[in-house]
Parts: sequence; structure tokens; C-alpha cells
Amino acid sequence: MTPAPRLTISGLRGGAGKTLLALGLARALAQDGLRLKPFKKGPDYIDAAWLGLAAGHPATNLDPFFLPPQALRALFLHAFALPGGGKPADFALIEGNRGLFDGRDLEGTCSTAALARTLQSPILLALDCTKMTRTAAALVQGILRFEPDLPIAGVVLNKVGSERHSAMIRNAIEHYCPVPVLGALPRLIGEPLPERHMGLVLRQNTETERVDAETRLDALAAAVRDHLDLRRIRRLAQAAPPLPGAKMLWKKNAPAGTRPRIGYVRDAALWFYYEENLEALRNAGAELIRLSLFGDAAWPGLDGLYLGGGFPEDFCAELAASPKLALLKAYAEQDMPIYAECGGFLLLAASMERQGASYPMAGVFPMRASFHERPQGLGYVEAEVVLPNPFHPQHATLKGHEFHYTSLLPGGRAEHALHLGCGTGMGQAGDGLLYKSTFASYMHIFAPAVPHWAERFVAAAARFAARSG
Repeated sequence: MTPAPRLTISGLRGGAGKTLLALGLARALAQDGLRLKPFKKGPDYIDAAWLGLAAGHPATNLDPFFLPPQALRALFLHAFALPGGGKPADFALIEGNRGLFDGRDLEGTCSTAALARTLQSPILLALDCTKMTRTAAALVQGILRFEPDLPIAGVVLNKVGSERHSAMIRNAIEHYCPVPVLGALPRLIGEPLPERHMGLVLRQNTETERVDAETRLDALAAAVRDHLDLRRIRRLAQAAPPLPGAKMLWKKNAPAGTRPRIGYVRDAALWFYYEENLEALRNAGAELIRLSLFGDAAWPGLDGLYLGGGFPEDFCAELAASPKLALLKAYAEQDMPIYAECGGFLLLAASMERQGASYPMAGVFPMRASFHERPQGLGYVEAEVVLPNPFHPQHATLKGHEFHYTSLLPGGRAEHALHLGCGTGMGQAGDGLLYKSTFASYMHIFAPAVPHWAERFVAAAARFAARSG
């Protein structure tokens, strides 16, 4: 059994204030000297990145859609034990998504409540109190009765209008409900994290934008200190029961011998990577090389390339002028193993169109992509692999997710490597394109849920290195 002080932050719906509460708590606890390990429930890159910035350690995603309970506990304990620097964390902060009970079906499968139950984690509920008083107690009472086995440990009132407003709600909840109110956050003036949904602050590389992000997180931490009982919140986390250990079935030791060099682009255009995916490649034997599409720096010799997601559509002109696109085309022609997800796929298309202008891309695939103001694919994906490729066994079933604002224009058709059981993909229940050893799709994968991926990727890179050597 492993002690792991932990707390799950949830709310009644998306936009209830749980992200701002989680970020403020993370920054305040980190400022107090705690080794804080953040976690984000569900498939999420942007809020996870904000949590990592607030806590000073990268966030780990926990998703019941991807992993069964035993594997979720194993991943949680692994990440808690190694947050950086070789010492276990002091405190785990888990941010939920959507409403507490919102899942994929009538039973609430994959909900934040299901994750908290799996991790036996106390829950701190963020309650949006806009234009209500005594009704807040009825909402809390309903939550307590809806799934009575859930460890709802406390409530934080959010968007209260005044001290009188706060007192009325606090008194009602603590009179009618067996749960404490641990603070009340006022309505914050302005937008604390402007355009957080698109990750604009985090994906830029300028010093001004980094300082701005840090300043905003410090302001949230100050609000948490002024209005929440941090000492009682820490005691809630410390009261969480020890968790039984569980073996990480997908984690294997790297093989001895030469490590193939796999590059991954992480810059302002592409930065959607699960740290677990990178860790899986290292564990499978790869030497990872961080790269950028911008600037004049030459790329070193590579044996494979991983292109994650991001927002390349916001840099169409710069990317179209980059000599790195010709390099991507050359790598594909050389039969180098290239794995591209969403934004990475767009780089390999023939062109991207936005606001009436068309920009040439690497042209590995004949498809043309067009940007839309609203998401064109959003949510979980289940797919069957229908074409042989270096990365996934044929007929394997994959679980992933998609988040893209582009769709493909007519023309440039090709056979899809994936048949979708659910999801949008490239349309007509298909996703995934193949050219030699290049695989590109809109789908993002989470390596612990696709344990074959890293080993097959590294093996393909090793074969390429041997051929090129």
C-alpha cells in the first residue's frame, strides 16, 4: 500500500470554475514548497499544460476510456513516485473534466466520479454560485445522494458576489449538508486566462508571453490564499487512504545496444504530446531529439520522426516558407518511419487553406486541408487498423481521441488505414493515410493504451538506421 495524498477537483459542469481553482491551488501549494504532481482527467493537452506550468512538474493524463482501473492506479502511482528530481511527490492534484457525473453513457462510464472512485480520491467540488443562495444547498445535497459512495470532502463556492452572498450560501450548505465549505472565490475581474481554450499563451515562445502566463498563475494563487482554507484542504488530501500497488504492464526496459534517434517537433506550431508517449519511446530504446520547424538550426541525423498535434494552421505563411517542409518530404521519400498526429498530418498535406488563402505544405499526401472556426472533430475515437503499416498491427483495435478545426477538401482521395467505429477522422468512417513508412491521421493516441506502438516505432527506426548505416 502506497501513501499518496491526493485531491480531485470537480464541478457540476464545464465552465463552473474548476480549472481556475485547480490552477490557483496548484500554484499556491507549489509556492509553499510542496512537490506537487498534477493530473488531468480525460484527453487534454491545453489544461494539462497549464497545470504543469502552475505546479512546476508536467501533468499526467488519467482517462478511464483509455485504461482499466488497475492500469489507472498503476499510472497514477508511477507518476506520483517520479514527478522529477528522483523524490516522490508530496501532494497529487487531479483536475476533472465536465460535470462530476458526466460520462459516456447512462451509468456515467469514464466520468470524473468514476476516476475518483478508482483512485479513492477525496473530491473538492467547485460550485458556481451565480444568482443563487439557498438553492446551492439543494444542489450539493443532490450530489451527495446521487452516488452516495463518492468521497465528496468539501465545497468551494465560486463567483460569489459579496461577503453577504457568500455567508448565506455557506450557512445553507453547512446546515443542510454534511460537507464543509472550504472557501469562496469572488467573481474575478476580466479574463484570468485569455483564450485558454486555444492555448495561445502556452504555445508561444516569447519571454513576454511566458512572463504573462506566470503572472496570471500567481494572481490565481493569491486569490486562493485570500479566500480558501489551504490548511484544511491539505488535510483532506492527506486523509486519502493508501493505494495498493499495481504493475505497469506496458512499461518495459529499453533493449541494450545502439539507440535509434527519433526526432519530435515541439515548438509554437506543434506541442501536443503526452509525456507518456515520449517516455514509452525512450523505454523502448529510442534516443529522442527535440526539434523545431522554425529558425535556421539544422536538424541532426535521424532514424525516425514523430510529429504531434498543435496549431500549425496559425503559422501557415511561416511554415510554407520553411525549408523544413522539404526535409519532411525527403524523409518520407527515403522511407524513414514518420508518425504524424493531427497537426503533424497537416504539415504533410499538399496545402492548408485559411481565410481564402492557400499555403503549400510538404506534399507527402495529396490532401488539401481547410480551417474552420469551429471544431470539425472532437472527442473519443475507436478504430480498426485495416492496412499493414510499421506502427500498428493489422486488425488491431485502437482507442484515441481527436481535436481538429480542419477538414479535407474534395479531391486527393486515398485508401484509409483506419476504419472508425466512432469519431469523425477524415470522413466516411475513415482516418489514417500511408505513404511508404509514413503514417498520418487526425487521431491522437495515448501510449499506455496502445502498448505495441512505441516498440514497433523504435524497431522501424532501428531498421532504417541499419539500412542507412
